Amino acid sequence: MTRRAGVWLWRWRRNPLRRTSDVVEAWILLVAWALAVAGGLVAGLLTAGAMQNSADRVRAQSRTVPAVLTQEATHGAARPTSSALVWGTVRWTEPDGSTHTGRARVPATARPGTSVTVWTNGRGGLTSPPASPADTAFQSALGGLWAGTAAVGLVVGGSKLVRARLDHRRFEQWADEWARMDTRWGRKTG
Repeated sequence: MTRRAGVWLWRWRRNPLRRTSDVVEAWILLVAWALAVAGGLVAGLLTAGAMQNSADRVRAQSRTVPAVLTQEATHGAARPTSSALVWGTVRWTEPDGSTHTGRARVPATARPGTSVTVWTNGRGGLTSPPASPADTAFQSALGGLWAGTAAVGLVVGGSKLVRARLDHRRFEQWADEWARMDTRWGRKTG
């Protein structure tokens, strides 16, 4: 186990074959892992929190209002089942006394004059019902997971690019060193 750990940490140990680029690469890996873990965690938590706050704000501004269906609800080619919702024109009165008309989803069986319940936003416009707390929690967790994964991917991808550039530079240095050694020995390979 200690031998394997020593091989894994070879960039950190003193060694006559260790190059400066090996030490730079070791630091890049260390910083990349730290940034990936911390950045992914922070990005995930911030995103989940922002999504949760936004959904809570929408839920707080939304409210139900009694409305009356004013026109026959529009149906497709076939008559939908009794549990289906279709678009219909409704009229409702705001608490300030203003009357509004708009299109909302109503039961397919509703006839003009039927009382229905619609959702309005803080400005009095029709809106869809807000997501339930369970749906909001799931969506926030999923959004946080995606944001954290994206942050980790960005950091790991960036470190891979930097390491690829270091490898390219090492290969060029190695080719130059071989060319000098071949000339010193009096022959050229390749």
